[in-house]
Amino acid sequence: MSFSDLGLVPGLLRAVAEKGYATPTTIQRQAIPAVLAGRDVLAGAQTGTGKTAAFVLPVLQRLGTPQGSAPRALVLTPTRELAAQVAASATDYGRHTALRTRVIFGGVSERPQIEGLRAGCDLLVATPGRLLDLAQQRLLDLCQVRCCVLDEADRMLDMGFIRDIRRILGMLPPERQNLMFSATYSQEIRELAARLLRKPLAIEVAARNATADRIEQQVYHVPKDHKRHLLVHLIGSGNWQQVLVFTRTKHGANRLTEQLQGSGIRAAAIHGNKSQGARVRALGDFKENRITALVATEVAARGLDIRELPHVVNYELPHVPEDYVHRIGRTARAGSSGSAVSLVSADETPLLRDIERLLQRSLPVAPLPTYAVSAPARAAVPQSVPAAGARRGDLHRPHRSPAPPARHRRPHPSLRSSSAPSIPRARRPV
Repeated sequence: MSFSDLGLVPGLLRAVAEKGYATPTTIQRQAIPAVLAGRDVLAGAQTGTGKTAAFVLPVLQRLGTPQGSAPRALVLTPTRELAAQVAASATDYGRHTALRTRVIFGGVSERPQIEGLRAGCDLLVATPGRLLDLAQQRLLDLCQVRCCVLDEADRMLDMGFIRDIRRILGMLPPERQNLMFSATYSQEIRELAARLLRKPLAIEVAARNATADRIEQQVYHVPKDHKRHLLVHLIGSGNWQQVLVFTRTKHGANRLTEQLQGSGIRAAAIHGNKSQGARVRALGDFKENRITALVATEVAARGLDIRELPHVVNYELPHVPEDYVHRIGRTARAGSSGSAVSLVSADETPLLRDIERLLQRSLPVAPLPTYAVSAPARAAVPQSVPAAGARRGDLHRPHRSPAPPARHRRPHPSLRSSSAPSIPRARRPV
């Protein structure tokens, strides 16, 4: 099957061909005809399988030609990065039409966004906060919206946007087409869909919460204070040229970035405390291979579309197991393959069990390689930590030297068994 078999008009087909796409993905084959027919859709598919094109292409076609100045289609996204990505895709796919795509999100001046809306808009891509700000100032008219898309709706619930979403939906005309697209679907999402969608076509092209088959996943069990040393080793020994590294906190992302830079690795951080300009520059440098490691918090788990990204590292496991799916989904996109590595300390074992329960399978554990550990500031020479079973300092013969007598062995604090409870997933009332 080709895109021409889906009922798309010549201008859209030409734009698709110019982007190098010849065969539609499974989600595109099922969703595009349904959206063109005007149906509500509840769609779930693995990250990187072409969900954006699955709704952008038919929405553009249904818009037809520019009309008036107020938006007639609205796409809501949870993050700035995802909003920018969807708007860029809509602009690319609509290049042979006269349709006007605008994007609004926080973290930047609202003046250019207001001027863009005044110039006219057919398709609006927005984050909830900035959209509500402009609507409350009567700078945005939503009375003409005939199609509303919730992209990554589960993430919106996780980030506490449910009240904002309800307020926005209350501003829209009741007679409209509603679409929900995401990689994962919780019970809360399905309850929201039951109230929002009318006789929807449910599309699920892969097992719920599944990861792409083309992602090679592996786990390293490593002491917490050795993680950065192992990461430096993996980047250097594997000659990695591009790796996306996830941490849980903004402070942790900044600290790891400084540590990687101190080890001679070109790195930059991207998280919510960074200005939008800094986030755009860091992402641009990463895409252009001017930096090797992009260290990110959960803000980057959705919306980073990097073609042929080879490596993703979970430097720290997420508290919400579904976020693991979205993190590693940044690799193996558009039919390519990729690698996802998780560095798991003893206290993160419960989080790993939660992820494996979600995936309904165990993740393969890789043996620790021999890696160097930088000496503390008071030491004159660096230490080396070999693989499990080797003596400290015996870097070249990790398996031949006899272990010291048992009475002299004291386990590293990070290797002692942890009794830390599993951290429950935070839920907001729907």
